[in-house]
Amino acid sequence: MLLKKQTVWLLTMLSLVVVLSVYYVTSDPKKSDMAAVDKNNAKNVAQDKNTGKKKTNMNVVTEPSDEVFEQIRLDRQDARSKERDELTNKLASTDLSADERSKALDEMQKLTEAAQTEKVIENLIKSKGYEDVLVRLDNNSMKITVKSKDHDKKAANQILRLVSEEAGNFQKVAVDFEP
Repeated sequence: MLLKKQTVWLLTMLSLVVVLSVYYVTSDPKKSDMAAVDKNNAKNVAQDKNTGKKKTNMNVVTEPSDEVFEQIRLDRQDARSKERDELTNKLASTDLSADERSKALDEMQKLTEAAQTEKVIENLIKSKGYEDVLVRLDNNSMKITVKSKDHDKKAANQILRLVSEEAGNFQKVAVDFEP
């Protein structure tokens, strides 16, 4: 009995998948695996504390404020994603009237515009030479946190001017400087 070419090809691919699966399950993890590298670094740090020797480490460490800025951005993005999902589910519902659908679409558009406005203003302020910027929009107010070693009223006024030129007028705009 002759096997068809497709059957032979299928059996060859399946056997290859099985062989590779067994290989990866039984092999040791690579040394370039990030989890393995982090565990090794943790062991080296623990050994250095015990021996009292100084060891130079070439890892890049971000400052806590950078991590805080990034965490706030991620949290804000997650909240907007959840709200966008809720609005999408609302739109998918057949129970809504045309007016309610229009309101849901307007809210989705406002979310998108707010995210774009925040990003544009952050990039605009960063282009003025500041290390990092965090912009948060709420209804008709804006809070701007700028990471900068030196700050004064002139810099805050310049930032307020940039915001009013780019995004229009907000009732409340607050500029905070963080060292």
